[in-house]
Amino acid sequence: ARPTINILLLYGPKLFRLVAGEPDIYGPLTLEQIVAAVVARFPQHRITHLQSNHEGVLIDRLHAAAADGTEGIVFNPGALSHSSYALADAIRSIPVPVVEVHLSNLYARAEAWRHRSVTAAACRGVISGLGAESYILGVQALG
Repeated sequence: ARPTINILLLYGPKLFRLVAGEPDIYGPLTLEQIVAAVVARFPQHRITHLQSNHEGVLIDRLHAAAADGTEGIVFNPGALSHSSYALADAIRSIPVPVVEVHLSNLYARAEAWRHRSVTAAACRGVISGLGAESYILGVQALG
């Protein structure tokens, strides 16, 4: 059996509204269903999660992870991935590995601005476009 590790699932703006907004892009599952799927898939790990629409809350949680025993972070910054240099700096400032994930394929999205992530370069890796499976693969990459 693999050892227990402490994984944080971190979600940015709008992700609490997955089914209510654009299920054709983000899939049929709610955020709660995605969390439940990750917890069910990795019963050996301690999985915690936080969703916030506020950049500062996400930054504070990243900084807290450096001291609270978090051993890996699966992070979907949402639209902040395209614009938040502050989040990128926060990721770089902590020793905890971060895997950026996106439900949709950023490069297949209609808006050109979605094709670039400023936070991605601060992360260990990026998984994009595989729906809820992106989160499963993100945890696997950390464990």
